[in-house]
Amino acid sequence: MTEPHHQRIALAGQQNCGKSTIFNILTGLQQHIANYPGVTVDKKSGTYMWEGQRYDVTDLPGAYSLSAFSPEERVSRQVLLDEPPDVIVNVVDATNLRRSLPLTFQLLEMGFRVIVAVNMMDAARRRGLAIDLPALSRRLTAPVVPMVGRSGKGGKELRGAIAEAAQAPAAVPATLNYGPLEDDVAALHARLSAIPGLDGRMSRWHAVKLLENDSETIGRVSRLGQTDVIEAADAMRARFEEAHGLSAGDHISATRDRRATEILGDCVQDTRHGTVPVSERIDRVLLNRFVAPLFLIATVWVIYQLSIVQGYELTHLTWPFLAGLRTVAASMLPDAGFLVDPQIRSLGLWIVDSVNTLLNYVPIFLILFALIAILEDSGYMARIAFILDRILHRFGLHGQSTLPFILGGVFAGGCAVPGVMATKGIPDARARLATILTVPFMNCMAKIPLYTLLINIYFPDAKGLMLFYLSTITVLAALLVAKLLTSSVLATQPTAPFVMELPSYHMPTVTGIARRATDRTWMYIKKVGTVVVAIAVVIYVLLQFPGVPEDRMSAFEARGETVIAEFYAALEGNPNLAAVATPEDLISLVNVQSTYKARRLNASSREAAEALDQGIRDNHPQFAPFVLRGRAEADRAAFSAMRDLANARNTLRREMQSERIESSFLGHIGRGLEPVTQFADFDWRINIALLSSFAARESSVATLGVLFDQEEGENRALEDRMGDQQRAEGRTALSAVALMLFFALYPPCLATVIMVRVQTQSTGWMVFSIVFPTILGLTVASVVFQSATALGLTGLETMTAVWLGTFALLLLVALPKPWLPDLRQRAAPEIEDVAP
Repeated sequence: MTEPHHQRIALAGQQNCGKSTIFNILTGLQQHIANYPGVTVDKKSGTYMWEGQRYDVTDLPGAYSLSAFSPEERVSRQVLLDEPPDVIVNVVDATNLRRSLPLTFQLLEMGFRVIVAVNMMDAARRRGLAIDLPALSRRLTAPVVPMVGRSGKGGKELRGAIAEAAQAPAAVPATLNYGPLEDDVAALHARLSAIPGLDGRMSRWHAVKLLENDSETIGRVSRLGQTDVIEAADAMRARFEEAHGLSAGDHISATRDRRATEILGDCVQDTRHGTVPVSERIDRVLLNRFVAPLFLIATVWVIYQLSIVQGYELTHLTWPFLAGLRTVAASMLPDAGFLVDPQIRSLGLWIVDSVNTLLNYVPIFLILFALIAILEDSGYMARIAFILDRILHRFGLHGQSTLPFILGGVFAGGCAVPGVMATKGIPDARARLATILTVPFMNCMAKIPLYTLLINIYFPDAKGLMLFYLSTITVLAALLVAKLLTSSVLATQPTAPFVMELPSYHMPTVTGIARRATDRTWMYIKKVGTVVVAIAVVIYVLLQFPGVPEDRMSAFEARGETVIAEFYAALEGNPNLAAVATPEDLISLVNVQSTYKARRLNASSREAAEALDQGIRDNHPQFAPFVLRGRAEADRAAFSAMRDLANARNTLRREMQSERIESSFLGHIGRGLEPVTQFADFDWRINIALLSSFAARESSVATLGVLFDQEEGENRALEDRMGDQQRAEGRTALSAVALMLFFALYPPCLATVIMVRVQTQSTGWMVFSIVFPTILGLTVASVVFQSATALGLTGLETMTAVWLGTFALLLLVALPKPWLPDLRQRAAPEIEDVAP
C-alpha cells in the first residue's frame, strides 16, 4: 500500500507581518528549525494533521518580493521554483496591504494555489481600517481568510481553506496588465511556454523577470540553451527604455504598486482619515532627532546589561552544573597518573572543557535572543536601522550592525560570539559580512585580563587613560576596517537597496519570545557542538605533541620519586600508612583527593559540602584521614603529608606542562615566528601565549603564568614575575603597546571562528577571519613599535599618537568631501590641454 501524499504548504510574506505566528498556529510543537543549504537563512518546517490528512508546512524567509536582492528573497524564490508547494499561504499585514500585495501578485502570476491570510485584523480595526474581505477575494481571485495571529483567531478557518485549496484543480496563472510592456510579456510568454524543462504555468512570470533583467532567471533560461529568448528580451527591454526613459524593472514595479492602490481604493475604507495612528505618534517621540539617539543608547545599554552582564551572572549558576558534568566525565575516563595522564583522559577532558566553555554562554544567549525577539516583534528593530544606517553606511555597514557591535564589546566586557550571531538579521549581504569580520575587534570580556596585566606592569599611573584608549580605538579600527573590506574584498558581494519599512508597533507575546529564544539557542548548541570537537582535537595535538624530551622527562620522574619518598617518610610509624602501602593505593588516593577537591570547590552550600565529606567516609574510609582534616594526631599528620604531596605534584605537573608547551608543535611554531614577530618585539613566549589564546582569549594570561613561572618557594604575582623578566630582557612599555594593539586586532577566538563559519556557511571566510586580522595586527604592531623606537617616544606618548592618528583618519573617511567635485572640474581642462 503506497503512503498517502503529504500536502506541501508554504508560508510567504514580508517581514513583520506575523508569518511566524501563523506558522506556530498551524504546526504547534511539531517544528524543525535549520538553515537552507549554503545560506544562513532560517528554514522552519513543521507538520499538522487535518481531517486525516498530513500537511507539511515550510515557513519561507520574510521577503517583500521575489527579486534577487537579499538572501531571503533568493531563498524564497529558489524554494518555490525547485520545490513547488501544493498551496501557498500568503500572509499579509492588514494595516499595510499596499506594501504586501505586490508579492501576492507575483505568487498568483506564478500559477500557485494561493490563500491570502489577512493578519492583524485587530490592529487594522483599531486604526479605523474597514476591509471588505469578499471584495478583496474577488479582486485577487484567491480565497481570503481574516486572522488575528496573536490570539490564534482564524486558525481553524485557515486550515479548512488550505484543505479545500489543496483538493481544488490547478490554478490558472493570474495576469497583470503591464501597459506598454504587455505585448512584449505576451510574446515572451508564448516562447517560454514551448521550452522543455521549464514549468509552463510559470512562463509568464519568467517572461516578466526577463524583462526586469533578473540575473537568476537569465541564468536559468540560458542553461536550457535558449539564448535567443534572452536576446529577444534584451532587445524588448532596450526598446522600451529608449522610448519611455524608464527602466523596465521600475515600470513593472510601478504597475504592481498602482494595481495595489486600485484594489485598496475599492476594498479598504479608512474610517479615521485624518487622525494620527498610535505608531506614528510614538515615532514622533522616539525618532525625534534629539530623543532618538538617547533612547537608542538606553535600549542597547539595557540589552547589554541584561544579556551580557546579568547573563554572565547566571553563568555562575550554570557553571557548577557544567563542572559537575566534567567531574562525571573524568570519573568515566581512565584514572590520572601521578605525573602523566593517559592520552584518552587528557584528550577527553580537553574536549569536555572546550564544549563547556561554549555551553557556558547559553544563559547569555537565551536572554539575548529573547531581547532581540522583543525588538523584532515590537517593531523597534527597524527603527534602529533607520536611526544609524546613514552614519554606518559611510563605512559600508548597516544600521542593524549596531547591536552586534554592542554585544561584541563596545563597552568593555562583551563577547564576540553573540555579536557574530546577532548579525543574522542584517539584510545586506556585504554589510553583514563586514560586520561579522569586524565584530571580533571589540573588547570582549576575555581580552580584559591581558590588558589589565600589561597596564598594571607598564602603566600603573595611567590606567584610566590607557583603558579609554583601548576601549575606543577598537571601535575606530572596526569602522575603518569595515570601510576597507567593503571597498576591496567585499566589493563584489551582493548588496540590497536600502528599503526601510517601519512596521506598526506591536506588543510581543511571551510564547513567541520564549519559542524564538529557545529555537535560536538550540541551533547554536547543535551547530557549534558539531564543529568544536574537531577543532579542539587539532589544538590539543599542537599543544601536547611531541611531548617533553626524554632527558627532561627522566628528571621529572626522579623528582616525582623523591616527592613520593618524602611522603612515605612523613608517614613513617603512622597507622594510616597501611592505606597507601602500594603504588596503586597511592594513585587511587591522589585521584580521590583531586576529585574531592574539585567537587568541594563547586559545592553550593554547607550541606552539600558536608554530604561530600560523608561520601568520602562512606566510600573511601581508608583515605578519609588524608582527604579530610581530622582531630587525631595521626590523622593530622596524614592530612599534612597529603597536602604537601599534592602541592609538590601540582608544581611538577605545571613545570612539565610548561616544557611540553615549549617543545610542542605550537611551541616550535612560536620559536619559528620570532624572526617575523621580533619587529613588534614579541619573543617566543609571547608568540605561544597568543597562539594558545586562539582556543580562548583567557588562556593568554594563563599561558603566560606558566611560561613566566616562579622559582620554588616563591609566591609572587604574575605582574611581578613577568615584569621583572621582561625588563631584564630590555623590553619597555613600547613592547606592551605593540602587544595590546596586536591583541586588539588579533583573530577571533575558537568559539567566534566557529560562529563565523556557522554564520557565513563558508570555510573561506572563516580562514579569512583568521589570516587577515593576523597580518593587519602584526603590521600595525610592528610599524608602531619601530616608529616609536626611532622617535624615542614613551609608551603613553605612543598610544596617544596612535589614538589621535586613528581618529583623524576616521574623520577623513567619514566626513563629506565637497572639494572633490571642484578638484575634478579644475583637473579636466588640464587633461584636455595635454591630450594629443
